[in-house]
Amino acid sequence: MKILIVDDEADIREILAFNLKAAGYDVSEAGTAEAALVSVKQGRVPDLFLLDVMLPGMSGFKLADLLRKDLKCSTPIIFLTARNDENDLLTGFSAGGDDYISKPFSMYEVLARVKAVLRRSSPAAGLTSGDVVQAGPVTIDTISKSVTVNSSPIVLSKKEYDILLMLASNRGRTFSRSEIIAELWKDAPCVLERTVDVHIARIRSKLGEFHDLIVNRAGFGYSIQ
Repeated sequence: MKILIVDDEADIREILAFNLKAAGYDVSEAGTAEAALVSVKQGRVPDLFLLDVMLPGMSGFKLADLLRKDLKCSTPIIFLTARNDENDLLTGFSAGGDDYISKPFSMYEVLARVKAVLRRSSPAAGLTSGDVVQAGPVTIDTISKSVTVNSSPIVLSKKEYDILLMLASNRGRTFSRSEIIAELWKDAPCVLERTVDVHIARIRSKLGEFHDLIVNRAGFGYSIQ
């Protein structure tokens, strides 16, 4: 899972990056909100933002607001701040924050919060056995594990179903091939990225005239818009 640390204090970024990498996360850093925004606009969208509130130039709250409203980015955000009053908390959650950690912080707390937020936002998060996932003409019944296109049933393999559900449950989010493999082939020792392409091609063929529902963003991965 990719985490972007946005903090103007280099020592804070260094401590966070060291511990998060040790915990197995793929970590990148930005010293300003503007730099983070450029990274996202270039397609480098992380799975989680660790976002300082008090930044030079654009504040963390403003960046969160832009991510949510202008870029339609649903990536979870954990705010980091030296302030901890009720107004800040309300502002942070109103801007689209998912959690809030006060400085100085314990790395045990940070790692626990990161794990919890990522678990809640994982591709299957929020789904219960009674959910029906809708993506345009495609309906996925998660009880019967069945899929229909304009009310006509189609037959998918287990992996094809899992990929379609992953994309349909996160409309607008682009998943790289490596992210799909990491989520859906967890126990497989070696899976080539080409494997994802083959499964996507099969899904598209079964969607028939609606094959273009699955979008391939060259260099980034797949999504359902």
